[in-house]
Amino acid sequence: MTIDLHSKFQGAMIGSALGDAIGELAFRLPDRDQLLAEIERAEKLTYTDDTVMAIAIAESLIEMGDIDAQHLGDVFYEYYLKEPWRGYGAGPPQVFEMVEEEDISYIDAARRLYEGKGSMGNGAAMRIAPLGLYYYHSQRLYEKAKLSAQVTHAHAVGIDGAIIQAQAIAHTVTLNYHRPFSPRIFVESLVRIAKTKEIRDKLARIPELIEQDAAIDEAAQQLGTGPAVHESMPFALYSFLRHPHTFVETILCSILHGGDRDTMGAMAGAVCGAYLGIEAIPVEWRHKLENSQHIETLARELAARAG
Repeated sequence: MTIDLHSKFQGAMIGSALGDAIGELAFRLPDRDQLLAEIERAEKLTYTDDTVMAIAIAESLIEMGDIDAQHLGDVFYEYYLKEPWRGYGAGPPQVFEMVEEEDISYIDAARRLYEGKGSMGNGAAMRIAPLGLYYYHSQRLYEKAKLSAQVTHAHAVGIDGAIIQAQAIAHTVTLNYHRPFSPRIFVESLVRIAKTKEIRDKLARIPELIEQDAAIDEAAQQLGTGPAVHESMPFALYSFLRHPHTFVETILCSILHGGDRDTMGAMAGAVCGAYLGIEAIPVEWRHKLENSQHIETLARELAARAG
């Protein structure tokens, strides 16, 4: 069966944005039934900085045809200035301020964060869906994902987590959802790429938890749900691999067990959407997502240019 790139690209970007928006709702409504009822009542599903920065990556890729770190940082900064209320963490505004005041590169500014250690947060992973899509069959994916992360993240773990999330998205683009695949083999392919022990160790636990049919709360406790990328990205991947054929259940799994709900929703939604395609996402959810037409247009443009 031929891969429908347009469907998969739209699925990943819309899926990520919906996971972000619904995950944000889950902070206030962590009960499954109450959350689903609120989604049904809502006129609009509003995303956070996770999706804003993903849109920025897509727009920068389309304009430049590649990852240009300085251009990407400028687009991030422009969006931040327009809508600083979107829920940005502490890191990006500090980077923007240093670049503005000292006329240095974004990468140099990011290296100064957290006493020169750089950020190991999940911010570079949460936004990386457009890049994982654009370079889905390119040998340059690793280096491009690393460069995009370095605009705000200098810590090896923060970079590694973003790379693995991009690789997971790229891999699911190539999978045919009509054919079963092995979660263990899927994860092992990511473990071989990972450079840091923190990421490798957490990834290695995912297939064991699935094969043991462990309780989701137990998986969340073992893998982590916090803002550090090695404590959230693995649980997002677990949520997809536990429910690979149901977008709604993937999202709910990723956001209903505490922690950094919107970001885990964004990461899980991107991978699941890339696997199942846009048609697997509830139409009523898609219609309620703010700015959905622009996001779908960006996804189609990326699919047309993917290399």
